[in-house]
Amino acid sequence: MRETNIFKVLADSQRRDILTMLKNGRLNAGEIAEKLQITPAALSYHLKLLKSADLISEYKEKNFVYYEINTTVLDELIIWVNQFGGKKE
Repeated sequence: MRETNIFKVLADSQRRDILTMLKNGRLNAGEIAEKLQITPAALSYHLKLLKSADLISEYKEKNFVYYEINTTVLDELIIWVNQFGGKKE
């Protein structure tokens, strides 16, 4: 995992909402801001943190920047958390 504390990033409900939206497919920043009803500056802050934790990726297509969820990092997190589950009898 990256240097960014993934738990701190996931602690915010708006960032979790962004991930939930992106699980259904890519969105551009305008679409995300509209659905969350937040300012572009606030969205930029959340996207920056999500990108720094490798939870999302961005790419440009024509005049838009699109965001997609990176499930690899979440899969690694699930594997790591599951090691604390204990044995079931």
